[in-house]
Amino acid sequence: MIIILSMYYSPFMMMWDPTYILIIIGMLLSLAASGMVKSTYAKYSGVRAMSGMTGAQAAERILHSKGIYDVRIEHVAGNLTDHYDPKAKVLRLSDSVYGSASVAAIGVAAHECGHAIQHQEGYAPLTIRSAIVPVTNFAATLSWPLILIGLFLSQRTGNILIQIGILLFCAVVLFQLITLPVEFNASSRALTILKQNGILYEDEAKMTGKVLKAAALTYVASAAASILQLLRLLIIFGGRSRDD
Repeated sequence: MIIILSMYYSPFMMMWDPTYILIIIGMLLSLAASGMVKSTYAKYSGVRAMSGMTGAQAAERILHSKGIYDVRIEHVAGNLTDHYDPKAKVLRLSDSVYGSASVAAIGVAAHECGHAIQHQEGYAPLTIRSAIVPVTNFAATLSWPLILIGLFLSQRTGNILIQIGILLFCAVVLFQLITLPVEFNASSRALTILKQNGILYEDEAKMTGKVLKAAALTYVASAAASILQLLRLLIIFGGRSRDD
């Protein structure tokens, strides 16, 4: 969405500018990360865990081993749409994870359990991320419209709206940066717990580790793309603000 809007407003300023390279780099990073996680998951979703446990069963064992009995495990439609809802205390597992006994599915389920454990223990980055979700949603909704509107107004008024839009976009970038330690920590917890509870053997855990690393790269790529987009905005509109 960010990239599409960027391509939309830029022609009103110039047909082409060197900062487009930042957008292209961000796109390539995101595409590469997405392709890697899909191919890695597909590879190891064909490897059945020796324990024979499904993603849902593994999740239940992990949660109970940590004394967590108030988190429901539900089946959600889609592929890799797994997530933990801290407000509802529900761990939702996708079609490819819930009933699958592959090392990949168990790894994804364990990762989401990692978030539930973070929630129980009051893991600071997760607490901060959850607290700023409303602000981030607000910022994501208004940042680009304000920037676009600012392009069509007088320089003084337009600059104010653009600066507000960029500031709001900074909040989106901050949210993505805070997300990184949350996701890496959840994956680290997952691998440790899987081995401690005997759900996966050492060689199976290594396969699962590859899946989780690939998934983590999607968050890194997303954050990098947003940072590059922010840099582009600062380059383009920095001069305009100084000319005011």
